[in-house]
Amino acid sequence: MSKQRRACSAEFKAKVGLEALKGIEPIHVIAQRHEVHPVQVSQWKKEVSERLPEVFAKPSAQVRDEIERNRKAKELYGGSGSCRWSSSGSKKVGAFGE
Repeated sequence: MSKQRRACSAEFKAKVGLEALKGIEPIHVIAQRHEVHPVQVSQWKKEVSERLPEVFAKPSAQVRDEIERNRKAKELYGGSGSCRWSSSGSKKVGAFGE
């Protein structure tokens, strides 16, 4: 039986990366709380810090259209912003280990 990878939402990655970027707690503590590997937290932290200036950049028409499509899809299909197991097991892990 093979173990499948977890699929984490962009919101979850951003939340964990931002939490690591704040530097209030060590990365290994954040990783343990969110049940991910510390290297993954470090990668998300790096990505957040590199892409943060994009938040304040004026979006192009193409980016605005993509943002609008994502917003509509989220309204239509919903989104919990948490990590879930993609294995055949029924165990699901919420953003706070719920």
